[in-house]
Amino acid sequence: MHDSKEDPRRTGRPPPTRQVTLLLTLALTLLAGGPAFAACDNPPGPGVIWTGCDKRNAALAGLDLRGAVLLRTDLSGADLTGTRLSGADLTLTKLRGATLRDVKAGDARFVSADLSGAQLQGAVLDGASLDRATLTGTVLTGATLRGAGLYQAEAAGADFGDAQMPKANLLQARLRGARLTNTNLEGANCKRASLEEATLTGAVLRHANLEEAQLLSADLTGADLSDAVLVKADLSDARLEGAILDRARWVDRRRCAAGSTGACR
Repeated sequence: MHDSKEDPRRTGRPPPTRQVTLLLTLALTLLAGGPAFAACDNPPGPGVIWTGCDKRNAALAGLDLRGAVLLRTDLSGADLTGTRLSGADLTLTKLRGATLRDVKAGDARFVSADLSGAQLQGAVLDGASLDRATLTGTVLTGATLRGAGLYQAEAAGADFGDAQMPKANLLQARLRGARLTNTNLEGANCKRASLEEATLTGAVLRHANLEEAQLLSADLTGADLSDAVLVKADLSDARLEGAILDRARWVDRRRCAAGSTGACR
C-alpha cells in the first residue's frame, strides 16, 4: 500500500511547515517595510507612496502628486506652492508651517493632519476631508472648501477670510478667535461649533445650521443669516449690528420675521 503523502525529497518542494515559515517571513518583511519595499527615496509623481517619511523643508512646488499616499509623512516647512494633490492621502501628515498656496487638493484627505501655521491662500480644497485636523493659526484666505469636511477640526485663530465654504461640515469644529470675514458659509453645518470671539463680519450664513453653536462675543456685524438655524445657540455679547436675520430660526425656536435686521423681530 502506497503512502499518499508526497516525499519532499522527490518533489523538490519544501515541506508544508517550511512553506508556512517562508510565507510568514515574507509577510513580516512586508509589514516591517524592509529595504526592498522602502519608498521614501522614490521620485515625486502621481501616486507616489511616501509613508512615514521625513520630507521636512522639501521643495515640492508645482509638482503633480495627485493620488499620492503621504500617510504620517513629515512635511513641516515644505514648499508645495501650486502642487497638485487631488485625491492624495495626507492622513496624520505633519505640515506645520508649510506653504501650500494655490495648491489643488480637491477630495484629498488631511484627516488628523497638523497644518498649524501653514499658508493655504487660494488653495482649492473642494470635497477635501480635514476632519480632526489641526489648523491653529493657519491662513486659508481666498481658499475654496466647497463641501469640505472639518468635523472637530481645531482651527483657533485660523484665517478663513474671503474663503468659499458652502455646505462645508464644521460640526463641533473649534474656531475660537478665527477670522471668517466675508466668508461664504451658505448651507454649512456649524452645529455645536465653537466660534467664541470669532470675526464673522459680512459672512454669508444663509441656510447655515448654527444649532447649539457657541458664539459668545462673536462679531456678526453685517452677516447674512437668512433662514439660518440658531436654536439653542449662545449669542451672549455677540455683535449683530446690521446682521440679516430674515426668517432665521432664533435661539428660542421662534421664526424671525421677514426683514429682521440686527435683532430677531
